[in-house]
Amino acid sequence: MKEFTVITVLMAVFTYTLGEFGFWNDFGKRAEVVHNYEYKSLHLSKQVRVLKKENQVLKAKIAVLESQKEHLAMSLQNKKRSIASIPKKNVNDLVNFELYRWSPEKLLGVGEKALHFKKYDKSAQYYNTLLKEYPNHNSINDTTLFEAGIAAYESKKHYDWAVSHFNTLIRKYPNSKYYRGAKLWLGLSQFHQGDHGKFMKTVEEFRSKYRNTQEWKVLSKYYEDLAYKYKGK
Repeated sequence: MKEFTVITVLMAVFTYTLGEFGFWNDFGKRAEVVHNYEYKSLHLSKQVRVLKKENQVLKAKIAVLESQKEHLAMSLQNKKRSIASIPKKNVNDLVNFELYRWSPEKLLGVGEKALHFKKYDKSAQYYNTLLKEYPNHNSINDTTLFEAGIAAYESKKHYDWAVSHFNTLIRKYPNSKYYRGAKLWLGLSQFHQGDHGKFMKTVEEFRSKYRNTQEWKVLSKYYEDLAYKYKGK
């Protein structure tokens, strides 16, 4: 009986111990699961904080880019306005002074060079711009006026410029070596303008004063053509 009692007690203790061991084993597993969840939660929280910071940085970058975009848009608009304010190039105006603002030396140099190569229209335009924009420049003399007039006449487009340049030469330089030649080319320019009355006055002056000159030979040809044209009228 006594032995039965001892065995019973031992079995009870063994059963209880097994139960306790199972309980603690389950508890350990549960604790490990909870720990894993807590670890993952902390890790996710850390990731959320990092993402929030990255989001703030990205927002700041976006704000900077938007500001730069606005600045570029304003700069482009101002540039377009500036370009629009610049005079457009005129293909018929070979000088485009309003656009390039040539110096008097540049205008004179191009005019002389173009005249040498018989580019009369270009030469005439550069000479005329020089005389118009810098009328008192020290580079302007009787030679400049004579060459400007010749270029204008030979261009067959600017007889009015030729008349102006030759008249200025005759008025300002009465003792110039180009004086008689300027009178000749002035008369011819007036002829091509259709002002035959002034042309005939020039012819009569040369007939009476310079009949034995080369200039008279040139003028007399035009005079003969004109006389023939109007003969019988």
